[in-house]
Amino acid sequence: MTADDPTATRGPVHIVGTGLLGTSIALALTARQVPVTLSDTSPSMLALARDLGAGEIDAPAAPALVVVAVPPDVTSGEVARALRTFPDAVVTDVASVKSVLLAELRELGEADPQVDLSRYVGSHPMAGREKSGAAAASADLFIGRPWVIAAHEHSTDTAVLTVRALAADAGASVVSMDAVEHDDAVALISHVPQLMASLMAAQLTEAPERALALAGQGVRDVTRIAASDPRLWSAILTGNARAVSGLLRGIRDELDSLVAAVERAAADGPLAPGAVAGISRLITAGNHGVSRVPGKHGGARRRYAEVTVLVPDEPGELGRLFSEVGEIGVNIEDFQMEHSPKQKVGMAIVSVTQDSAQPLEQALEQRGWRVVAP
Repeated sequence: MTADDPTATRGPVHIVGTGLLGTSIALALTARQVPVTLSDTSPSMLALARDLGAGEIDAPAAPALVVVAVPPDVTSGEVARALRTFPDAVVTDVASVKSVLLAELRELGEADPQVDLSRYVGSHPMAGREKSGAAAASADLFIGRPWVIAAHEHSTDTAVLTVRALAADAGASVVSMDAVEHDDAVALISHVPQLMASLMAAQLTEAPERALALAGQGVRDVTRIAASDPRLWSAILTGNARAVSGLLRGIRDELDSLVAAVERAAADGPLAPGAVAGISRLITAGNHGVSRVPGKHGGARRRYAEVTVLVPDEPGELGRLFSEVGEIGVNIEDFQMEHSPKQKVGMAIVSVTQDSAQPLEQALEQRGWRVVAP
């Protein structure tokens, strides 16, 4: 995305909330020369976003679009305020829950004709980071990511097109869903995974240091998103309680079955009737679920070969590995890095197509890299 690309969004755009999403949207727009103004209840956050080049602080008299980027528990109030304050503007929000928000806005609209929901279209960019705030913002945050447009029955075509243009100009892939479909989907692919990561990470709080010293990539992968903002996630999860609670009940039932199988093995030995089958059934179901997650570029998931290379823990070594893989003519499909405690090397796990793995291993060894046998 460059400033020379055609831009459909017309300014001025006013953004309420200068956290990660609000500031990232502002940066994406200012990179395209769209005039942006900012507001936030935190003067320091507002000043930081301005200093990062996200826009100006003074609100315009008549913005074409208002983007509300505040926590979900206060989003409906800010959307209603924007609809009242800017009677000619299209208003959207980027909250991660939609059904409760739309119900609150309908109630506000019934009590106040100035809350004109025909100019409102909910949206939700599926992008984020463990870090929050303007300091973590990036103009490229949304590139290639889904951005849900959750129009309702009273949204005008103009309002919908305006919000779709915003998502497209930010580099996102536009997806249309209604509020309920959206909330069911994000409960499954975002909200409950957050809880599962937090549940597992919570088990580590009293873990012996000697046990933690054995931690490998598995526990890091499972707990990575547990380092999230408790206040924000409490608002998200209570806002989507209907969808989340249903999934949690299903997980509880599966967990009860798993506990029963493991307890049989603990009481009667590893070959206790039903123990192996109970555990195998769950792992097999997990295999099937993983296979359904879309792969690169949203296509069917592919199985890649992994080439593991020892990389000295020194400046420039990882960059040199990437550069030499490119010189060899192999595309890196995925990548992860593992570090062993107290070791001065890391293991770079490079995922490549099946037919590229052996030639890549041979070429890297010829260049002096140590390739770890699978």
